[in-house]
Amino acid sequence: MFYCHFAQIIYVQVSANQLTVRDPKTGESFTDTPEIAITNDHPNYLSMGNDARAHESLVSVKIIKPFAHPRSMASSCTLGEAVLKAFILRIKRRSVLSLGLAPAIIMHLMDIPIGGFTEVEARVFYEMAISAGETYKSKVTVWQGQNLSDQELLSGKFPSSSFGKVLMSRRDYVDMLS
Repeated sequence: MFYCHFAQIIYVQVSANQLTVRDPKTGESFTDTPEIAITNDHPNYLSMGNDARAHESLVSVKIIKPFAHPRSMASSCTLGEAVLKAFILRIKRRSVLSLGLAPAIIMHLMDIPIGGFTEVEARVFYEMAISAGETYKSKVTVWQGQNLSDQELLSGKFPSSSFGKVLMSRRDYVDMLS
């Protein structure tokens, strides 16, 4: 409870065509298309979101959607991390009140593949969130199901049963390592 009281909570809703990051404490949010423009020769990031489309006509640039693939929500971990990090930085607090605590990140996977998510897919999004949060100390939860309310996000108590489920959290990850 102490951790969540002072640490920033970042709610990330990710799908192939839209990425939203929101702070339920302040209501601040940012929504854009999860695309990234990179150069073909030495992959450099040029721009992200809708701004990536400005480079579309250049032969030396390709536009990638890292959360769109026919068989999985993740087509590129590295580019997905870069997009997530850029979006999170739009709302991430840097204040004395956060006491240097890493953010608590809730990754809400909006597009549910046929057959559901595998443990590997949940782990990919878990790892992307850890990296995007800029520290391995980030508390990350990967969620599948209904949209979560601010109260649910702030309390850390998510609905169970047919409304959704936690696919992976820090505890699951620690249990896998031991």
